[in-house]
Amino acid sequence: MGIVAWILIGLLAGAIAKALMPGKDPGGIIITMLIGIAGGLLGGWLGKVIFGVDSIDGFFDLSTWIAAIVGSMILLALYRAVSGRRVHA
Repeated sequence: MGIVAWILIGLLAGAIAKALMPGKDPGGIIITMLIGIAGGLLGGWLGKVIFGVDSIDGFFDLSTWIAAIVGSMILLALYRAVSGRRVHA
């Protein structure tokens, strides 16, 4: 599966991750979309590293979507943790 497919999956996975992890985020929709794209790529990479597969199966395969959503949720949680610690003077 190519990078363009992971970007498309990442956009949708970011929206799903946001729905699964409701709450106020410091960023807007653009930040959420970027986190989703990066999370989709992270999920694909983790799938390769952890499960030892050459590539996640395909665009419509459930394992692809789970990997992308989990990657997006990981990055969303990290973003919330980092951005929540800022102190505005």
